[in-house]
Amino acid sequence: MILQDLPARLAEAADAAEDLVARMKQATMTRVSPEGRLDRRALDAEQHVAHGLAWAASYAETLRQTEAWAKALDAEGRLGEAEALPAQLLAFEYLSQLAGGVPMNQGETFRPGDLGLDAGDLAPLIERLRPGASQGVKTRIVALLEAARGRPSLEASGLDETLEQVRDQFHAFTNEKISPHAHGWHLRDELIPLPLIEELAQLGVFGLTAPEAYGGSGLGKVAMCVVSEALSRGWIGTGSLGTRSEIAAELILAHGTDEQKQRFLPAIASGQIIPTAVFTEPEAGSDLGSLRTRAVRDGDAWRVTGAKTWITHAARADLMTLLVRTDSGSKDHRGLSMFLAEKPRGTVDAPFPAEGMDGGEIGVIGYRGMKEYEIAFDGFSVPHANLLGGQEGQGFSQLMATFESARIQTAARAIGVAQSALDLALDYALARRQFGQSIADFPRVANKLAYMAAEILGARRLAWFAAATKDEGRRCDLEAGMAKLVAARVAWACADNAVQIHGGTGFAVEQPVSRVLADARILNIFEGAGEIQAQVIARRMLEGAN
Repeated sequence: MILQDLPARLAEAADAAEDLVARMKQATMTRVSPEGRLDRRALDAEQHVAHGLAWAASYAETLRQTEAWAKALDAEGRLGEAEALPAQLLAFEYLSQLAGGVPMNQGETFRPGDLGLDAGDLAPLIERLRPGASQGVKTRIVALLEAARGRPSLEASGLDETLEQVRDQFHAFTNEKISPHAHGWHLRDELIPLPLIEELAQLGVFGLTAPEAYGGSGLGKVAMCVVSEALSRGWIGTGSLGTRSEIAAELILAHGTDEQKQRFLPAIASGQIIPTAVFTEPEAGSDLGSLRTRAVRDGDAWRVTGAKTWITHAARADLMTLLVRTDSGSKDHRGLSMFLAEKPRGTVDAPFPAEGMDGGEIGVIGYRGMKEYEIAFDGFSVPHANLLGGQEGQGFSQLMATFESARIQTAARAIGVAQSALDLALDYALARRQFGQSIADFPRVANKLAYMAAEILGARRLAWFAAATKDEGRRCDLEAGMAKLVAARVAWACADNAVQIHGGTGFAVEQPVSRVLADARILNIFEGAGEIQAQVIARRMLEGAN
């Protein structure tokens, strides 16, 4: 059943969630702003409730964006069962969790009572929403999922005609060129085939958001989400190929000299140059301000010495966006500079055939296809002309400006992985028969599938909202962080449930669902671990709250 006047019910749920978040925010402020100003040490000491606030706010925003999408579809007469049923299930579940406990992960739950609050006033609304989350509704969602198999998504997208065509094009490409081969590539731990990368380049993946003046398509971040999700649905490796190109292009476009823009942007957009991001160090994960790798000026060049780790696609890359310390007297982010460091493309046997650098592969359980590396620099030379923008000491601020796009793109990748998990779980549940019937007919299996669909819908709405905000030229670090936080957990939950639906079969390495589980796990770690993400969201919400 569709709840009567569903857009109004969704709006009511979003309003209630936002009101509760406002109370949570005020209660948190009393703990972390004892003198009316945010105390960072107090914020660290109160991480449980501060991060709970971040999660609650992310839920509230998810509900608000789901309501806005449903309202727009309803106005167009396109709010059908496939849209309404998962949306109302999501509203009931998320509002119930806000009142009773939000799972920040499998072992940490945030409850209003942790802040001395009582959310009992939400109970009447939750009961009004309960019929929209009945067993009949969940069973019907599974039937709709079965009917929609092979389509880009269950529900209407709300995209314009151009982006619908982009979505359909990449969905078809993924089904033909990626999905049938992804698990074999994963099992053999192979690099993504170069011919496939060349095809993706021809489709414009690497210049999707770059301006047309530099050979790009000039599309926005919503298009980036659409493409990243479609490719990641086939394999996260292919969905992640454009990430480093996106980061490099945004760095150069925003901060590069005219010569650097003309030299690098067209080649990145065409796929001629494959970039990689070289930021992380063994003793400095999220704490970029403590980086130790240094560069010393030597005439018209800089000599780089130090160690970097977790460098994706590093061997094949032609260009490194390299963050190093150029001010030896500094101890924080103010001494960091960004270089556009060129290198020869390596091979599996000789990954780093360049003087002054060496390294090796880091074996990983998932997120394969580009491979992870550690690199040691010993006097590696970078021309002074490749100092980004020709400015020393600006590397940290230059990099921070790219985090919005990177986190939005990561959210889109997570949604693609979650959708892949749902695809595999649904196919298996419909085909597998036990006790004389398809296991999809059993309520505990159907409920998992239905909730996966509902959470994917909400995560997609949140990610596209963040992307649209970015496209409008507005600050969106809060929205991007929320999108990444929610989507990463949704991907892991969907993958875990998909394995559970497969039973023992899902634990076999030859089953694609085992790959999806391994791939999903990284999403809550890279581009800002979930704990760091929640800290950033909480700090943004609490700064200047009074």
